[in-house]
Amino acid sequence: MTDLERLFRQIVRNLSGTDPGRLRRPLPLSDIRDHIVPYRTNRRQLDLESSEDYELVLLRLCAGEGGFARIESAEVRVEFEIEIASSNPDLGILHRHESALVTLEAKQLARALDPAPELAFAPPDHPGRLPPSAEPFQPLPELEPLGSLPATPVRRVPERRAALRCTQCKGTLPAGRAVNFCPHCGGSQALTHCPVCEGEVEAGWRHCVSCGYLISDG
Repeated sequence: MTDLERLFRQIVRNLSGTDPGRLRRPLPLSDIRDHIVPYRTNRRQLDLESSEDYELVLLRLCAGEGGFARIESAEVRVEFEIEIASSNPDLGILHRHESALVTLEAKQLARALDPAPELAFAPPDHPGRLPPSAEPFQPLPELEPLGSLPATPVRRVPERRAALRCTQCKGTLPAGRAVNFCPHCGGSQALTHCPVCEGEVEAGWRHCVSCGYLISDG
């Protein structure tokens, strides 16, 4: 992180803790220097050796370097840009224009308030092994063709239906109630099923209508 970025983030951090509403309003230059991020109480966070180093970074910030902030007055902004481009910047410009308004750039402000998480590097489990993201691609095993899999017989679930006539004598059966035996001939009305496909088989059928199985030779 550069000195300029550290100063910008310290401004954002200090205002966020005291008056977040001011982050998106113009700030007097003197307020930044003397109250929001004074060098005396922020030197450790800024990692700057002297107050002159601090003022030089503040001058660069106000001149628009790095796109972190800008002076509202176009004329004053040009003066700052000219001064920072010189080989020996005059730091007194900060005091001559201490009432100038500084606005924090919205894009950089949003990034400082909600920084994208950095990817953490995880060392390999043991020497010589790559982390999972760097391991070479291993192709998936080939699947067996469908034709080689054993066929699974399909079991049909017979539908329940009401018998209107006896399966033995064809006599009319009572409606609206369960009928297990014919009232005329006493024949069972329970449905039989094919032993192969379990399809319904009516009395008198020689073959199953679902699979063709020979049920009776008679």
